[in-house]
Amino acid sequence: MPDLLAARAQMALSLAFHILFAVAGMAMPVLMVLAEVRARRGDAASAELARRWARGTAILFAVGAVSGTVLSFELGLLWPRFMAHAGPLVGVPFGLEGFAFFTEAIFLGIYLYGRERVPPAMHLFSAVAVAVSGLTSGVFVVAVNAWMNTPVGFTLADGGLVDVDPWAAFAAPAFPTQAIHTALSAYGSIAFVVLGIHALCLLRDPDSVLHHRAVQMALGLALVTTPLQIVSGDFAAKHVAAHQPAKLAAAEGLFTTQARAPLCIGGVPDADARQMRWAFEIPGGLSFLAHGDVDAEVVGLDAIPRADWPPVAVTHVAFQIMVACGTAMLALVVWGAWLRLRRRPLARARGFLRAAVLAAPLGLLAVEAGWTVTEVGRQPWIVHGFLRTADAVTPMPKLALPLAAFTSLYLLLGVVVVTMLRRHVFATTRAERVVE
Repeated sequence: MPDLLAARAQMALSLAFHILFAVAGMAMPVLMVLAEVRARRGDAASAELARRWARGTAILFAVGAVSGTVLSFELGLLWPRFMAHAGPLVGVPFGLEGFAFFTEAIFLGIYLYGRERVPPAMHLFSAVAVAVSGLTSGVFVVAVNAWMNTPVGFTLADGGLVDVDPWAAFAAPAFPTQAIHTALSAYGSIAFVVLGIHALCLLRDPDSVLHHRAVQMALGLALVTTPLQIVSGDFAAKHVAAHQPAKLAAAEGLFTTQARAPLCIGGVPDADARQMRWAFEIPGGLSFLAHGDVDAEVVGLDAIPRADWPPVAVTHVAFQIMVACGTAMLALVVWGAWLRLRRRPLARARGFLRAAVLAAPLGLLAVEAGWTVTEVGRQPWIVHGFLRTADAVTPMPKLALPLAAFTSLYLLLGVVVVTMLRRHVFATTRAERVVE
């Protein structure tokens, strides 16, 4: 395996694994807070859910800390030229992410072990602090990626960077849209996972108060975040059209610059023939998506030097997967909203519960696909328009060996996580039978 491909594969694997724990670290504390608030009103089922979700948060937090540490080492070991150039510009958000991480760890410890040892108000505050620090931790990391997509805050002189602004990552044009879209995707994806798991439990035991409460809270979070996520995705698409036209053209398989550009649904891009095959096209749809005008001109790949094209097929397929998952998620929350408006008990809506079980992985799949679009669509640049990925990789040979080692590590961690969650979060306990 070529060393550049091995380095990219290792980074992709590490990011794909870690992002699952990152979004859980952002969203699970929110559900924990919702359950804790309801528990303080005397709801025994919500109190048990708060305890269970706190244990799940702790498990995911611990494994996420391990995978995040591996990522930090990989940045320096696999991409030394990137860190040499970008270090002064990404150091501040990475440092702040470290502070947010330790804040989350401290208050998670207080919440887990202080239930009977600190005042109730402090205990609730600690849960809120975990949710806030989890969100800010994720946003700080997104600032780094936003800067890589739209680098600002420096002047290039004699092959180096001068006039560096260490806070520039937060001024990157991509930062607002990426931060909002990432946060909403974290909340929505985890809400769907929790909804699906407890929907399955509710199908098995329709009289369980605990699982009914869980479905209610997870659906409530999904009802708020999923439509907002769709809206934020529209803003993100318009930003990409303005700042990274090659990424949008690859995502849509648009090979020719044109007005009234069609929106392609499905299809397979043929980069050699420079055309889309077997796609259903909506005339003017891409022009409207990118610029809010069906007659607007959209830049195609023909306006981009061939050496600067992203991998078109991967970017397009990932984008289609993300959109399809988001559409299906929106349909499910509309169904759930209709059931709630009709005041129909969710425990008896077995069709909806079955659909929720099937939809459980859609949010995480959309997150993985969305980050594939973000990262693969930026290629061949590691810092867009400034530093190529091939020029940033380490000269160390035989990178296939650490790729194999880290793949084994992640497989082991995955097994450990599933085992611990089943044992400490989803196993039936006496407390559950009591609240039923």
